[in-house]
Amino acid sequence: MNETFSSLPAAPVRDIAVVGAGRLGRVLARALTAAGFSVAGPLHRGDPIPAVDAAILCVPDAAIHDAALAARPHARLVGHVSGATGLDDVDFSVHPLQTVTGTEAPSVFHGIGAAVDGRTPETLAVAERLAVALGAHPFQVDDRHRAGYHASASIASNLILAVFDAAERVAGSAGIPSAQARAVLAPLVRQTVTNWADRGAAGALTGPIARGDEATVARQRVAVAAGNPELLELVDALTAQTRVLAGREGDGVSSRFARSTTLGADQGTTTGEAGRTRA
Repeated sequence: MNETFSSLPAAPVRDIAVVGAGRLGRVLARALTAAGFSVAGPLHRGDPIPAVDAAILCVPDAAIHDAALAARPHARLVGHVSGATGLDDVDFSVHPLQTVTGTEAPSVFHGIGAAVDGRTPETLAVAERLAVALGAHPFQVDDRHRAGYHASASIASNLILAVFDAAERVAGSAGIPSAQARAVLAPLVRQTVTNWADRGAAGALTGPIARGDEATVARQRVAVAAGNPELLELVDALTAQTRVLAGREGDGVSSRFARSTTLGADQGTTTGEAGRTRA
């Protein structure tokens, strides 16, 4: 899945039909228009498809087969924007690695990654050029790796929302209204994501598990059990995985915390003092 460009010239694609008027279809049609293409759409179900160089299907995965059959007589090439579906029914795919609500400006695609593939080197080149025209950085994901790639994207963008929701609900049980909880937790989330992007998860990890503070972890669990017992299984699973991430050793103290306290001892700092310096 390396960023790469086909050495073959892409066949000219100037006229595009965007089939599907959902959230992504609306934003993609605006972005392609802004990039200089002649765009028909976003087209709704049953709308006539004009003769075009390419039809891009922005439809649910289960509808790709029928939509491709309907578009094929009118388009020289047919592609889709699914991250999980292969190329059985289409010539190419472009999956913008971005979350959209349907109201975003074309700039929402600038600087993002876009997973691309094509049935031939020529159609791969078409997918690459479309991604670049959107302002994205294309990288190839073939059918064999597509499900794993899409699972990664879903964890990062979809499943993480269940964690955010859990944090909001636990804050509510602590007397913090939902809107206020989101407002005060959002900067923490943003900085955590920045640290993860810069350093990786292990390097970004802070908090009681990272510093081996099991007493605080236990108090947190009691609070969740009392205020949000329905979330306890999720919190326990996340706690267990975070211990793995922290590199916990058999003595119950994370290797990262052990290193920090050893450094503190070398500098004349007690273990307790070192613990208090960590967020």
